[in-house]
Amino acid sequence: MDGVERAVRRITGNDRFARMAGVKIEEVRPGYARVSMKVEEKHLNSVDITHGGAVFTVADTAFALASNSHGQVALALNMSINFLKATGLDSTLTAEATEDKLTNRTGLYRITVKDETGDLVSVAEGLVYRKKDKI
Repeated sequence: MDGVERAVRRITGNDRFARMAGVKIEEVRPGYARVSMKVEEKHLNSVDITHGGAVFTVADTAFALASNSHGQVALALNMSINFLKATGLDSTLTAEATEDKLTNRTGLYRITVKDETGDLVSVAEGLVYRKKDKI
């Protein structure tokens, strides 16, 4: 089993929060992941737009998959996110995480979230610490 398959199994089997939120894995390859999530009532905030935590969740799941796709445990050190567009009920959010730099100990990733029209909803950057442990 390669690193991509191990990462997908780990996330789908153990990430209870992403599963509860309804995040769906679309594609994973070394250093890259794409996931999506349809916005439901449970994802809305008090003014009936998509909660920032829901947008972060879809971005973070793509980040986790991309950074663990080499089969080595990767743990987030930092993630910063910029929210650019509000979305609402029945929107579909798609997050893509792309590896910018990989070393023996760290990995840097750029994560974009777009809506169903292709408009940019958020842009994030994440840094991971890569443990020696295999997934």
